[in-house]
Amino acid sequence: MNYGIAFTPLVPAIVLWIALAAIVVIAIVLLVARARGAAVRVAALALFLLALANPSFTREDRDPLTSVAAVVVDKSPSQNFGNRNREAAQAQEALVDSLKKVKGLEVRVVEAGQADGETDGTKLFGALASVLSDVPVDRVAGAFLITDGRVHDIPASATALGFQAPVHALITGQKDERDRRIAITAAPRFGIVGQTQTISYRLDDQGVTGERAKVTIRRDGEVINERTLSSGQAASVDVDIKHAGPNIVEIEASPLERELTPVNNRAVVAIDGVRDKLRVLLVSGEPHSGERTWRNLLKSDASVDLVHFTILRPPEKQDGTPINELSLIAFPTRELFQQKINEFQLIIFDRYARQGVLPIAYFDNIARYVRGGGAVLVSAGPDYASNTSIWRTPLDSVLPAEPVGVTEKPFYAHLSDIGKRHPVTRALEGSASEPPRWSRFFRTVDTRNSVNPPVMTGADGKPLLFLSRFGEGRVALLLSDHIWLWARGYEGGGPHLDLLRRMSHWLMKQPDLDEEALRLQVQGKNLVVVRQTMADSVQPVSVTSPSGASQDLTLSPGDPGEWRASLPASELGLWQATDGTLKALINVGPTNPKEFSEVTSTVDTLRPLTQATGGNAVRVASGADVELPRILPVRSASVFAGDGWMGVRMRDASVVKGVGVLPIFAGLIGLLLLLGAFAATWVREGR
Repeated sequence: MNYGIAFTPLVPAIVLWIALAAIVVIAIVLLVARARGAAVRVAALALFLLALANPSFTREDRDPLTSVAAVVVDKSPSQNFGNRNREAAQAQEALVDSLKKVKGLEVRVVEAGQADGETDGTKLFGALASVLSDVPVDRVAGAFLITDGRVHDIPASATALGFQAPVHALITGQKDERDRRIAITAAPRFGIVGQTQTISYRLDDQGVTGERAKVTIRRDGEVINERTLSSGQAASVDVDIKHAGPNIVEIEASPLERELTPVNNRAVVAIDGVRDKLRVLLVSGEPHSGERTWRNLLKSDASVDLVHFTILRPPEKQDGTPINELSLIAFPTRELFQQKINEFQLIIFDRYARQGVLPIAYFDNIARYVRGGGAVLVSAGPDYASNTSIWRTPLDSVLPAEPVGVTEKPFYAHLSDIGKRHPVTRALEGSASEPPRWSRFFRTVDTRNSVNPPVMTGADGKPLLFLSRFGEGRVALLLSDHIWLWARGYEGGGPHLDLLRRMSHWLMKQPDLDEEALRLQVQGKNLVVVRQTMADSVQPVSVTSPSGASQDLTLSPGDPGEWRASLPASELGLWQATDGTLKALINVGPTNPKEFSEVTSTVDTLRPLTQATGGNAVRVASGADVELPRILPVRSASVFAGDGWMGVRMRDASVVKGVGVLPIFAGLIGLLLLLGAFAATWVREGR
């Protein structure tokens, strides 16, 4: 219980102060004049003033509250190195037992720092703030961090903690640890496909000096450079950006003898390949209703640099028109199809027939261009089945099918069994219904002797669209010139944009549209393995985590042409997957996690903060033994650590359970006191 006196004035405070001043003046006058009964008079006036102040005796019933100490246990991946997890578990058990022996102390334990694929680095102070969020500042007794010392959210000052109590750090790990790592000093995020980018890095060794290491650089798993570096030496490497999308560059150093872990011997840089302007050559053999469909599609793509020529009249037409008026500009056939043909990523022939504009030798150039890695798309109409068809040129060696005639009848385009699996045509909007929810075509070119099955079929199940490979290049053959009906919205139109854009990007080797591919994706906290294939079955996939642990996954069918499996992305860093033929890489979390940048344990990072709060940072492991300082309760001090001990700040916080109030001048007691004071004054005056 606590006792005290409280005042609840009956008049405003200013009145009390004026009355007090008046009494003081009267007392001085009476004392100076040596008046009889001065003391009695002043006492009576003071008693009257005290009555106006209305004092009361108070009694508070209080229950003491416990002080709270927090224990934060580091569960980050770096605690898996060496015997740190064992040391942390022993330290936690011993610490909690010691704290529970302190009378009036509540102990709260929280684990923090777990890898979740999103958080970069070990975050312990966020967990500390969370576990103490409901504790008043005057009840916090202190905090204990059980960690290897590599903490990445250390407050800039002790005041940022939000409480005034000691913070102690119990450091796991050994003092003489050694480790090697590759540190990336400069790396680009993007690169133009076909150009080179420079990556700068450094070989860092901790705990040793003068060592040398073999450094291997890989791009997408392929070795592109090897060299030998000394500890602390910096170097750089030029990397060719081979394709669009992520280009994964690994820089790996050979292991160091007796090093803590080889995980950070490898650094990863993901450079997103960005294509420069894609050069497309569009040659329209004659004006027709669908000519602008291709032009509008290609012109709407900001990444496409389009060169378009339309043959408005054949050269054999003789009507006396002067030569200089036959065209706006001369058709630069030699420049386009001989000198600069390899500068184009795609050549499109839209209803083009041999008209003497292109010499036969140039078609041979186009065929060689395809086999060397180029792409050709033929949008065919009746011209493809005519005597002047481009099939009847050296280009026939890279065309998927031979024309034999033309069928004129309405039909719905359908996806073939192959087309339902192919990334270009799979899940086209409207394809799932029967008939498909798109407009009809009215003409198709009949073919024979196709080199591969079509992905779309037309009238009477005849081929409509071929997607074929020849050598390093690709060819698409669309056997109807009525795709413009979809673009114009006839009978509701159709997915012409999706189909033509996917077809163009497949021809230009967009990796996402490859028929055979192995990909890794991060979805939430899971790693998803996706196998794209045209086959009916797939092999198991071996997945390797950043720490080197491998496991085999059996994939299950998903969408047509896709097989999938998933597993928890429990580690940050580079994951790899292979089915024996294809290989995929993906980086989970930050490219080079802070968690693995420096893995040797240290007391230096936390010591400034702990000492600023009156605590300390000490190692708990010496060899195989774990020893903790003694835990002592401290009531009032600015230092909470010493030789072999650590302290917690015990608080005197309590909660009020009840309050008793007894007014001094209330009722009969107050009346008697005042009457007694005036009676004493009257008696003194009567002498």
